[in-house]
Amino acid sequence: MTDDDWAAQVRANRAEKDEFFAEHRQSPLPAEERESFDGLDYFDPDPAYRLSATVTVHDDPDPVELTVRNGEAARFERAVTFSFALPRDDGGTAEATLVGYGRDGEETLFVPFRDKTTGQETYDGGRYMDLHPEGTLSDADDVVLDFNLAYTPFCAFSDAFACPLPPTENWLEGAVRAGERSR
Repeated sequence: MTDDDWAAQVRANRAEKDEFFAEHRQSPLPAEERESFDGLDYFDPDPAYRLSATVTVHDDPDPVELTVRNGEAARFERAVTFSFALPRDDGGTAEATLVGYGRDGEETLFVPFRDKTTGQETYDGGRYMDLHPEGTLSDADDVVLDFNLAYTPFCAFSDAFACPLPPTENWLEGAVRAGERSR
């Protein structure tokens, strides 16, 4: 897939999400805000934030309770750790890690994170990525972490939603100027 094709796919996913927010009955936006809603704010798609990450699988995952905004603690398991080179503002990279959390019976990995944009350019509760691995992940596998798909949890739009907050092990030292921004 070329960078242009990838960017077009990212924009199409964003348009679909904006339509959901504006029109769907399960939108997190209050009904009175939907008619005037003209889309979420996003950083421009940037292939520099579509990163290759090396997987370390936790064979015996540790349980962890994540603090939840607007709700009770949520129980997850530390399923994998992703290691990658995060772009820096000076043009270099910094080694970074994020933990992917799982739940029994679910194939999707939940990756909540904070970075230097949190609370300034992005939601103060952090952002999320969901990974849908094809097959079983093994140590040293490479996967793509696409921060352009990072999204704001629904609790940013309505107190009716409860959202796990990123634990300190998923606080990145750099700024991730990709994905959704604050509106």
